[in-house]
Formats: sequence, C-alpha cells, structure tokens
Amino acid sequence: MDSRRADTLLSRGMLAVVAAQFLSAMADNALLFGALALLRFDHYPAWTEPLLQEFFVLAFIILAPFAGPFADGLPKGRVMLISNGLKLAGALGMWAGLNPFLSYGLVGIGAAAYSPAKYGILSELVATDMLVKANGLLESSTIAAILVGAVAGGMLADWSVWGTLGVVTGLYAAAAAANLLIPRLPPARALSSISIVAVLRNFGAATRAMFKTADTRFSMVGTSLFWGTGGTMRFLLVAWVPIALGLKDISTPAYLNGTLAVGIVIGAALASKFIKLERADRALPAGVLIGVAVCFLAVTTNMAVTYAVMALIGACGGFFVVPLNALLQERGREIVGPGNAIAVQNLVENAAMLVMIGLYTLAIREGAPVVTIAGVFGAALAAAIGGLWRYRARSRGTHAVSA
Repeated sequence: MDSRRADTLLSRGMLAVVAAQFLSAMADNALLFGALALLRFDHYPAWTEPLLQEFFVLAFIILAPFAGPFADGLPKGRVMLISNGLKLAGALGMWAGLNPFLSYGLVGIGAAAYSPAKYGILSELVATDMLVKANGLLESSTIAAILVGAVAGGMLADWSVWGTLGVVTGLYAAAAAANLLIPRLPPARALSSISIVAVLRNFGAATRAMFKTADTRFSMVGTSLFWGTGGTMRFLLVAWVPIALGLKDISTPAYLNGTLAVGIVIGAALASKFIKLERADRALPAGVLIGVAVCFLAVTTNMAVTYAVMALIGACGGFFVVPLNALLQERGREIVGPGNAIAVQNLVENAAMLVMIGLYTLAIREGAPVVTIAGVFGAALAAAIGGLWRYRARSRGTHAVSA
C-alpha cells in the first residue's frame, strides 16, 4: 500500500477535502438564488434568468476534454484551490457589479476544473479498501450541501441580494482555505508532458467508442435527459411559483428544489436495493413517471400538493438515474477507462442541459405561458423516455435472437 494513503477517513487530508467540498457545493447552490435575485434587482427580463445556467454549463462543455488532464497534471489539492479561487472571483465579480452572466460563467469554469480533482484525489488519500466509504462520505457531504445551500440561498436572497453574495463569497474563501490543508501530493502526470492535440484526439476516440456501444449510448441518453430536466426544472419553478401559487419570493422555489433533492436521495436508495446493474432498463418506467408528474405539477395550485409532487418527481428521478449512471460508469470504465468515461459523460449531459434550458429560454422569451411550457415539457419528457424504453426493449430482443 502507498505509504501516503491513510487507512482511516479521519486523516487531515480527507477531512479537508470533505470540508472544502461541503463549503464549495453549498456556495454553488446558494449562489444560483443570489444571482437570480440580482437579475430581478437589476430589472433584467425574466427570460434572461435561465441564461445564467447556460453560461455555467458552457464552461463544462468547452473544458470537458481538458479538465481531467489538468487535474492529473498538478497536485489535486492545488487544482481544487485554483478552482475555488475562480469561483471566489466569479462571486466577487457579481458582488462588485460586473456582468452577472460572465461572472457566473467564471464560477462554471471553476466548477468544471474542480469536478475531476475532488474525485481523483480520494484514491491518493485513502487505502483501496476505504475508497467506497470515502466516496460515500464525499457524496453525503455534497447532498447535505445542496440541501443547505438551496434553502439558505433562497432565504438569504429574500433578505438581501448583496448579503447573499457576500455570504457566498465567504463560503468560497473558506473552501479555498480548507484546500490549503490538503497534503501536497505529487501529480499523476507532469503537466508539461500533456499535448493538447493528443488530448483532443483521445477524447474524440473515447466519445466515438462510447456512442458505438449499446449500453453506454443508452445510459448517456437516459442520464442526459435526467440532468437536462433537473437544470430546466430549477428555472421553471422560479417562473411557475408566482403564477400557480401566487408567491413572488425566491425562497419557495429554493424549498421546492430542496424537496426534489430529498426525493432523489430516497429514490437512489430504493434503486440501489431493487435494481441490478444488468437490468438497469427496469428503472425506465420511473423516468416516464417524472414526465407525467411534471404534467400534473403544471396544473397544481395547492402548496401541499406541490411539495408532494416535487418529492415524487425527485424519488422517480433518483430511482431512474442511479442504475443508468452505474451502468454508464461500469461499461465506460471497461471501454475507455474511468477518466475518459466521466469526461464524455460530462460533455453529453451538459450539452443536453444546454439544449433543454435553451429551448425553455426561447419559449419564455416568446411569451409562452409558464403553465403551458410545464405541461408540454412534462409530456415531451415522458414521450422521450418512453421512446428510449421501447428502443432498449427492442435492442435487447434483437440481441437475444442473434445470440
């Protein structure tokens, strides 16, 4: 065993990673609601609100081939420090009155660089037999941060736009300080030995291989629909709540997003218990139910029913995405390796998010009623996942006959 790796989750390095991840993820989720409040304060048109996520997602798409090699080319603790520094600069820019979309895009650049480093460093800090527990601890801290960040961001945004941005800036600074406590481990590969041309060629080959393989192609389509839906729902709720529930605050959409996250945790737990990797397609009916539930949400006007439907959407989402994500990671690891698989997955999922949020933005800009958008969105989602379900069933049937 590598002497640098600890056989406990309570090492200084591991605790620093978890603390930094919690603070950074909490700030990420609070910042969105602070940024939305800022756009309203500055009287931006309602249709510009989803553009925040477009700038954020675009960074992930552009940097998809390079984020992994960058994380391997420097000590990962320093990569996390640089990433949180970029997020801090974006939040400060927003607070100082710079263009909010460009500032939020800078936060996206930091997040894109941060993602592979936070997972890759775990295998460098803990022993192999502790790796699953380390991943579980990091994921648990992320889920907790999402819940706390969304709720706190909504509450703070209703109190003060500048107060919210100030708190977020402080959280990013605290996350960067936690990164300084991570031991300086040697990079996996010297940055000077990395060729941009070779990286792009390797990424293109990995993308083609993932799309040529039935299991990974199926999984990427499914997870992309999920994440595109999740990104769009955030902004759909912000526009839908004032119309359907008569509430014009920022906190209610934040609470609903928190309820959605709780539902995802429950659904994920159920999926891990009842769905086997080789039959990940059995999770597809839950995906269809997401679309049906969104259609029902569109015509809901009762607060209690709204929370119940959001919990149901989250539970169906967790049950749907976890098996597909596991299948994608396992088959991707076999085909192109874990790093390349995650890079391609990030590209495809964020591209789907970019397209779906873009279509929603266009609909809002053209003046389409929010309730109608929600209904059409839910119906289209149910139809898309239903089509994927039918395609998967036919593919498995053809494979069984040929075998």
